[in-house]
Amino acid sequence: MQFGIAVATSADSWKVVQRAEELGFTHAWFYDTQMLCADCFVAMGAAAMKTSRIRLGTGVLVPSNRIAPVTASAFATLNKLAPGRIDFGVGTGFTARRAMGLDAIKLAEMEEYIRVVYALLREETVEAELEGQRRKIRFLNPELGLINTRDPIPLHVSAYGPRARTFVAKLAAGWVNFVGDLQSACAGLADMQDSWVAAGHARSDLGATAFALGCVLQPGEPYDSPRALAQAGPRAALYLHRAADEALAGLRNFSPTDVSVAESVRGYIELARSFLPEDARYLTNHRGHLLFVRPEERRFVTADLIRTSSFTATEQDLVERIGAMRDAGYTQFTIQITRGQEAAIEDWARLKKAV
Repeated sequence: MQFGIAVATSADSWKVVQRAEELGFTHAWFYDTQMLCADCFVAMGAAAMKTSRIRLGTGVLVPSNRIAPVTASAFATLNKLAPGRIDFGVGTGFTARRAMGLDAIKLAEMEEYIRVVYALLREETVEAELEGQRRKIRFLNPELGLINTRDPIPLHVSAYGPRARTFVAKLAAGWVNFVGDLQSACAGLADMQDSWVAAGHARSDLGATAFALGCVLQPGEPYDSPRALAQAGPRAALYLHRAADEALAGLRNFSPTDVSVAESVRGYIELARSFLPEDARYLTNHRGHLLFVRPEERRFVTADLIRTSSFTATEQDLVERIGAMRDAGYTQFTIQITRGQEAAIEDWARLKKAV
C-alpha cells in the first residue's frame, strides 16, 4: 500500500513535501481551494524543484476554477519541472465552490473539461467552448521544449455517487475518496469496485486513494486533546459545515448525521443561522475549512465527533484500520498534514512502516 500526504496549499508547502519524500511517502496532494489556500500550481512548482522522487498531484482540481487550456499548460509546465511525477486529480467541486456559495458543477462539464485537457496534452487540435463559442485550440509550439507533453500524467477522479463512479470506470481512472471511518470507506470502495468490474476491468487494477485527517493518539490521550483538535478537528468541523450547507442552502450533504453527534450538529446549524451577512452565510461557515477549528465552533467539535469522523486512534488501532482498508482494495492512504502540525508526519511515517 502506498502512503501520501495532503496539504492545505501554502507557498512553502514544499518543506513538508520534502520531508515526506525523505520519510518514504509516495505522493503529495495539493488542495485547489482558492478562497482558503494558496495556488496549487505555484506551490507544486516549488515542491517540484525541492524533490526528486515523490509524486505531486492536485487533490483535487475543480474545473470551474480555471479554463482547460490554462490547466493543460500548467500541468505540462510542472511535467517539465518534475518529468513523470505529476498527477491530475479532479472533482466536480466541494470546498472550493462551497466557499463561494456554489454547488458542484455537473458531471458532464467535468467530462468535457478532462477531454480537452488531455487532448491538448496529446498535442492534438481540439475544439473547446470558450466564452460561449466553439474554438479550435492546440499547443502551438511544444517543440521548443518550454513544456513537457511526453511523460504521462495519470488521471484521478474524486467520485461519490453512482454516476460519478461509473464515470471513473469508463475512463479507467484512479479513484479518490475522502474518508472518515472504516465502515463507510469500505462500503464506498465496494460500490466503486462493482462499477469498475461492470465496465470490464479487473478488480485488482483499480487504483483507489483514501484521503483522511486524523491524529495518532498517545496511550490515554483523549480524542479532543489539543493535538487531536489541531490535527483531526478540521475534519470533524467539515461534518458540521456540510450539515449547515444542507440546512441553510439546500446543498447536498454526503455525511449523514450519526446519532451520537446529532446534538452537536443541531447546535452548530442554529449557530450558522446567525452568520453574517445573511445573503452569504457560507463565508463564515467555510472559514478555516480543513485548516483549523474556529473559536465559535469549538464547542461543537466534540470528542465523539472527532472519533466518528476522522482517523484518530492509538497507533495499533490505526494500523489495524488502515490494514483492513488495504485488504479491502485501497491502494493508497493519504493523510492531511495540517498547518502548524507538521511534526505529525513523523507519527504517520512510523505508522506507515507498521501497516
